Amino acid sequence: MIDIKLLEKKSEGGNSYFDDYRQGLSNRGASTAVLEQIIDLNKKRKEMITQAESEKAKQNKLSGEIGKIKREGGDTSLLMAEVEKLKGTVKELELKAAEIDLQVLNVALTMPNKPHASVPVGSSEKDNKQVKVVGEAKKFSYKAKEHWELGEALDIIDFERAGKTTGTRFAFLKGAAAQMERALIQFMMDLHSQKHGYMEMIPPFIVNSNSLLGTGQFPKFKEDVFHLENTDYYLIPTAEVPVTNYYNNEILNESDLPKSFCAYSPCFRSEAGSAGRDTKGLIRQHQFDKVELMTFCHPDKSQEAHEALTSHAEQVLLDLELPFRRMLLCTADMGFGSAKTYDLEVWLPGQNSYREISSCSNFEDFQARRANIRFRSAGGKPQFLHTLNGSGLAVGRTLIAIFENYQQEDGSIAIPKALQPYMGGRKEIRK
Repeated sequence: MIDIKLLEKKSEGGNSYFDDYRQGLSNRGASTAVLEQIIDLNKKRKEMITQAESEKAKQNKLSGEIGKIKREGGDTSLLMAEVEKLKGTVKELELKAAEIDLQVLNVALTMPNKPHASVPVGSSEKDNKQVKVVGEAKKFSYKAKEHWELGEALDIIDFERAGKTTGTRFAFLKGAAAQMERALIQFMMDLHSQKHGYMEMIPPFIVNSNSLLGTGQFPKFKEDVFHLENTDYYLIPTAEVPVTNYYNNEILNESDLPKSFCAYSPCFRSEAGSAGRDTKGLIRQHQFDKVELMTFCHPDKSQEAHEALTSHAEQVLLDLELPFRRMLLCTADMGFGSAKTYDLEVWLPGQNSYREISSCSNFEDFQARRANIRFRSAGGKPQFLHTLNGSGLAVGRTLIAIFENYQQEDGSIAIPKALQPYMGGRKEIRK
């Protein structure tokens, strides 16, 4: 969430935060009209509070006079009637101020984060900047198959029966595919906890609406989340939601920062608005597994932490020897709450293209402000910390990448060396 106080301040010389944020909205391709709306609402709220305080001062003054008159045996009925009238006026003004305050909050919750200065300005994903390419995009002497073709031919992925038992965008993983999914989760969690120093976590897979508000999914992306009817419970779209809210409404010690977690969870997404996209295969499912990386850090360290977290996600691809590239997302392609995002895109020979497998973002204080997560230095006042997260990695998409990059001409699939110990020494998948 944006700091309303900063929006109201005007800097001396140069651009104000208001001007910077307005430019940021414009760079994102968002309407700037919301800025005047929230400033006007906040101005009205302050006016109501000032009037209420003025009327309350009059009430207190009259109450003092009433006490004096009573002690002298005088008649206070008229003054007491005036005090009661003032009480009603104060209450009405306070109620109006509270109503406007709620309007200010509701508008603020719909306002996206301000892009970091290093983010390229752009109007679409075509304006994303390629930072680096690792490994050569694999080419085969034969026509490369897509992962779903390989999986169905090997009888280890079943979409038809999943459609019968549930519906579209679901799948049964069987045999070696199920074993590889489980192996990838273990491999990723071991890598991040043992080599990169993250604390392992398995979070709740159901959260309340306040948690989704804290991370920025609500209110803007409410239609993307599965709701459990007649409750305030929702299936998580990512482990980012419960793990971020682990410290909701808490104040940490500066000496305890950074705090880093790697969390496994299934993820559930309605994929609203994605009709017709990736209808075949495992690319875009309503349910998928993911290992999430999460860091809470000091504001002065978040850019450095962002680079580190992204490199940790990359290490999974390096160890599995999968070709990939790192993209710096432009202003228009960045997520609602992000100040800066790197996407890792893995090469898929079957699709003859790079596809996203991880999105690593620095939210700065945007989520911390919404979830009220702060830290305190010795003798200092509490201030909002910075939150970062990224997929380390999306497990199903990693399985897809292995299937397509390690496919062999006879339809079998070789298993990456780094993953073989997690699959009982198995070196390939055959029917």
